[in-house]
Amino acid sequence: MRYTQLGRTGLNVSRLTLGTMNFGPHTDEAASHTIMDAALGAGINFFDTANVYGQTAGKGRTEEIIGNWFAQGGGRREKVVLATKVYGNMTPDGEQPWPNHDRLSALNIRRAVEASLKRLRTDHIDLYQFHHIDRNTPFEEIWQAVDALVQQGKILYAGSSNFPGYKIAQANETARAHGRVGLVSEQCLYNLSERRAEMEVIPAAQEYGLGVIPWSPLHGGLLGGVLKKQATQGRRAGGGRAANALEKPEVRAQIQAYEDLLDKHGHAEPGEVALAWLLTRPGVTGPIVGPRTADQLASAVRAVDLELPEELLASLEEIFPGTGPSPEAFAW
Repeated sequence: MRYTQLGRTGLNVSRLTLGTMNFGPHTDEAASHTIMDAALGAGINFFDTANVYGQTAGKGRTEEIIGNWFAQGGGRREKVVLATKVYGNMTPDGEQPWPNHDRLSALNIRRAVEASLKRLRTDHIDLYQFHHIDRNTPFEEIWQAVDALVQQGKILYAGSSNFPGYKIAQANETARAHGRVGLVSEQCLYNLSERRAEMEVIPAAQEYGLGVIPWSPLHGGLLGGVLKKQATQGRRAGGGRAANALEKPEVRAQIQAYEDLLDKHGHAEPGEVALAWLLTRPGVTGPIVGPRTADQLASAVRAVDLELPEELLASLEEIFPGTGPSPEAFAW
């Protein structure tokens, strides 16, 4: 495994981030623990989750699974840089949503941290991320809440997720005015097929020293060899999102060109190439991989050492042209 610093911090994290959203609803607890053990064995030290993860298994269930894994000891917690998120409403499913159980008020941030710590069975969170912007809460209030938690030793760093570029700037300028560290990372949708983050989000992250943590690096399975899977497993193979996207002729043609190109270069696993491409992008710390099985994790790990030749990178740019940075992307 290779490591890099998380943005402008001194924190060293692996070039792959273990995403845990499948733990609970799609992967049972025993299998989830096996995957986390395998991740540590492969050198992955950066684990990402969120308080709302659990879906059909119940909100918070994913954090509970991770907490039970930490409780097994063996240095598990000490070896992991733990990231979780706050924003979504944590009122149990089936109950009427209650005020102040979501978003980024100081009250909810305090409440959410305490609940996450309990589920995760730990005394601190290394990276506490805002899962979405809160248009109703000023950053002065957010940073006041963060400061209190840092002073109490309950969180170490703060990050964002799904923030537009101007909110990254606003958050960190507010932090700077009050002598605070501010955001150190941004999680955003970014992959070969979806490159709009290159317009403003990634430039803003680089300007302010944030590490970029791409989510959905295979774009819902589209970049994972979906057409090959359909040819051998049936039309709906690769997941509903990918299959639905392929209903558009222009998308199908693009993905066909992608898979044909990789066949030409002898790459049997398109998903590994998609991950390796992200690792070449400026500002990227490490994409989030969300394996449901240990085999899927092993495939992701192989991508870290995959060197893509310039000829292949150029051909990928032709198939998936990026927007380019703003204002050139929309002005000239």
